[in-house]
Amino acid sequence: MSGTLDIQQPQPFDLVGHDILIAGNAVAFEGTLTIRVSEGHDEYASFTQVGSLALRQFQGSITIPETNAFQLTRLFVTLADDTGNENGPAVTIPVLFGPKILQGYGGYWSYTVQPGDNLTKIARDQYGNDDFQPILQANQHIINDPNVIFAGQVLRIPRNDV
Repeated sequence: MSGTLDIQQPQPFDLVGHDILIAGNAVAFEGTLTIRVSEGHDEYASFTQVGSLALRQFQGSITIPETNAFQLTRLFVTLADDTGNENGPAVTIPVLFGPKILQGYGGYWSYTVQPGDNLTKIARDQYGNDDFQPILQANQHIINDPNVIFAGQVLRIPRNDV
């Protein structure tokens, strides 16, 4: 039976924390999927159970230690059926790692850009300072130029729990 992976979470460029939740539908050899998270300098791996050789819903997670050595904000989550099926399917999803974007990362708020807004003004309103880099990094997949944002655009504003 050929393998199938349909990953529903995370979606490309989701903003994630230390615990990355993974869910979808899969067929996996012996019911096990390998989860790897990497960014080119470091990698963490784990496993999740699918259940059988039939298409099944699954959910799993991987925890990135607080003491991780990641250097970049963009990570790659790869799921693969490689437990005895070397040519099994693999799916790689780029995600944005909140703890490298904002110290003490604890999630984000959605913010709809208003007429007259710019990233500095939004940072001042949200953080009390002019440092818009966390907002820019959390939205790097939709903001190409920090001087160009549009009224009505929905941005993620990282928040911290510190």
